[in-house]
Amino acid sequence: MIKLERTSVMNLENAMRGARNPMNSWDRTDSYYDENGQYILGPNDLGLAMRLARAGSDHRKYMRQIFISVDITAPIYWWKEYDTYKVATVANSTSTMHKIHSKPFEMSDFSTDHMTPESYQAMEKFVEYLESVRLKFVETKDKKYWYDLIQLLPSSYNQMRTCTFNYETAGNIYRARKNHKLDEWHTMCDWIRDLPYSKEIITMEEE
Repeated sequence: MIKLERTSVMNLENAMRGARNPMNSWDRTDSYYDENGQYILGPNDLGLAMRLARAGSDHRKYMRQIFISVDITAPIYWWKEYDTYKVATVANSTSTMHKIHSKPFEMSDFSTDHMTPESYQAMEKFVEYLESVRLKFVETKDKKYWYDLIQLLPSSYNQMRTCTFNYETAGNIYRARKNHKLDEWHTMCDWIRDLPYSKEIITMEEE
């Protein structure tokens, strides 16, 4: 299970102005803001963006200046793979260490969408046990129960992080993960395809 919410794409205008700096071609800029405040690339700017995107990472530096912010809720096993992306990424997560005991454990706190019925039943019993340990910690404040929670917590536990990265990183993620065996990566790649001008300059699949 993965959810991508509250997506913002920022700095497209400035990035495209910078893309024109090497050739001093600012007079060819033909982009504009529409009635909804969205920055729309004109034919000249979009053509330049596409040519630079295909010319390689040395030429498409402007893509590193188009920023994305998104809230991602995903299981810990997925976050372990996402954390391989260290360059040009920032993430601010909900705190397992500080808040693991702050609410009752429920099945919806875990990714169980691919479990067999037998595993789901076993998970229900395990979540009941986790909740009993949580209640002991809340009642006693004994750190041994807190450690039980931390060390027993399954990798299917869902965590939310507010993530920031850029279009270049989004392209790297897409190319590396679009055929991954985890469905969560397929969902994220679908989300990348829906970003503004993704097919033209991120996935380069506009044909």
